[in-house]
Amino acid sequence: MTFFKNTYWIKRITIFISLLIVSFILWNTYIFFQKFKEEERGKIEIFAAAFKELVSNPDLNENTNLINKVYETIEDTPTILVNKDGSIHLYRNLDTIKAKKPAYLQKQLNIMKAQNEPIEIESFGVTQYFYYRNSDLLYKLKYYPLALLLILCLFLAIVYMVYKSNKVAEQNKLWTGMAKETAHQIGTPLSSLLGWIAILRTENVNEEYIVEIEKDVDRLSTIANRFSKIGSLPKLKTHNIVSITQTAFNYLQSRSSKQINFSFSSDKEELSTQLNVELYGWVIENLIKNAIDAMQGKGSISLKIKETNKLLKIIVSDSGKGIPKSQFKQIFKPGFTTKKRGWGLGLSLSKRIIEDYHNGKIAVQKSEIGKGTTFEIQLDKV
Repeated sequence: MTFFKNTYWIKRITIFISLLIVSFILWNTYIFFQKFKEEERGKIEIFAAAFKELVSNPDLNENTNLINKVYETIEDTPTILVNKDGSIHLYRNLDTIKAKKPAYLQKQLNIMKAQNEPIEIESFGVTQYFYYRNSDLLYKLKYYPLALLLILCLFLAIVYMVYKSNKVAEQNKLWTGMAKETAHQIGTPLSSLLGWIAILRTENVNEEYIVEIEKDVDRLSTIANRFSKIGSLPKLKTHNIVSITQTAFNYLQSRSSKQINFSFSSDKEELSTQLNVELYGWVIENLIKNAIDAMQGKGSISLKIKETNKLLKIIVSDSGKGIPKSQFKQIFKPGFTTKKRGWGLGLSLSKRIIEDYHNGKIAVQKSEIGKGTTFEIQLDKV
C-alpha cells in the first residue's frame, strides 16, 4: 500500500514541477517578447528622428548617409508614412509589386494601426504619422509559446499512449494468466468426473442420466479449451458455420426458459468459412446469453445466417430492453456492463475473438429502447 501511495505522489509532484517549468518558460518568453518589441520601437523612433532631420535639412549630404545607416537597422520592419489627411506619403520594406495596388497598402496600414501606436513627425508645420509593423523575427517570437505548448502536448500524448499501452499489456497478461489457470483448475475435476461416469455405468444407472452428465462434462471440457486458447493465436480451419452455429444455439435453447421463443434460419444448409470452433461457439453463446439477460427470461431470440458475394453475416436479434446509441461502442470495452452481476468481459472477448482471431467484424446493427437489439457478425466466406 505504501508503494502505491508513494507512486501516486511522485506522479503528482512530477506533473506539478513540469507545469512550473512550462510556466517559467512561457513567462520569460513573454518578457523577452515585450523587451524586443520596445527595442524595435526605439529603432523606429531613431529612424523617424533621422528622417525628420533629413526633411528639415535636405542639402546636408551626411544626413542622407546617417538615415541610410539607421535604415539598415530596421530593414526587416515594414513602415508607412501617412499624411495628416490619411493619404500614404511613402512606404518601405513592403512587396513592391503588390504595393502598386492601393488596397494592399491600405490593408498593411490597417495591420500596422492595430499593432503599434504611430510616431508623429512634424516638420515645417506639416504633421505626418509614421506607422510600422512587427518584424518577422517578432512574429516568430509571438508564436513561439504556442509551438512550445504544441510540442509539450505532443510529448504528453506520447507519454500517455506509452503508459496506456503498457497498462493494457499488463491487463492482457493478467487476464491470460487467469484464463490459463482457470483451464488448468477445471482440468483436474474433469478427469475425476470421467472416472465417476465409468463407475456409474458399472452400477447399471439409467443410461439417459449418464448421457446428460456426459454432455455437461463435454461442455466443461469445451470451456476449459476456450480458456486455454486465450492469449495465443488459435488455428483456423474450414468449417460449416451453419452446423457449428446451430449446435451452440441449440445447446442454450435446451437449457433456457420455455418462455423464450428461439428461431434459427440460414440461407443455405452449408456455408464455409475459416473458424476456430471453440472460440466461435463462445461468441455465439455470449450473444445469446446477453439476449436472455436483456429479456429477463421472457421474449424471443432469432439467429439468421445470410450470405453475400464475399461475406457471411450472423445476425442475432432479441426483444429485450435495448441499448442506448451512445453505448454501441462502449459495450465492447473490457469492464463495461449494465448488469448488476458479471465483469463486463463477454462482449469484449467476443470482439477480440471475431476481429483479432478471425479477421471479421462485430457490431450493434440496431437497437431501440424497450424493443430489442440486433448484433451482426461478418466473416469472410471461403
